[in-house]
Amino acid sequence: MSALETWTEVNHETHSGLHLVQGRTTPLRGPLVAARRAARARMRRRRRRTLTGVAVVVSFLVLMFPGHAFGGTGSAGLSADELGAVGLTPGSVYVVQSGDTLHSIAQLVNPWNSSAAYRALAGELHSGVVVAGEHVIIP
Repeated sequence: MSALETWTEVNHETHSGLHLVQGRTTPLRGPLVAARRAARARMRRRRRRTLTGVAVVVSFLVLMFPGHAFGGTGSAGLSADELGAVGLTPGSVYVVQSGDTLHSIAQLVNPWNSSAAYRALAGELHSGVVVAGEHVIIP
């Protein structure tokens, strides 16, 4: 490495100019370089720990959402796409008609897997029997 240095000659005349000064040609070694390398390594480890912590927190936040938000199933065993195709959706009220059974209502709620809807309805009603005119809230 080289540098430029200004110089002034004070002999008979005064001249100002630039003078080329040769720098060190040996590679940097010693305690200062080792300390900088150790500090960089500590910083790299700290960044990796921070990134890992952020990834873990984001993973937990994603897992906190209910499964049906990501294509899972709801209480009646239906995915979000299948819920749109069925007339009886969770939260709606169904008035029991004469001749209806819990199994026939479950078949209306979830035609693909009526056993899951039957279990949800039976758990909601605390009974396996329905009476004509009864209002059933679809779980």
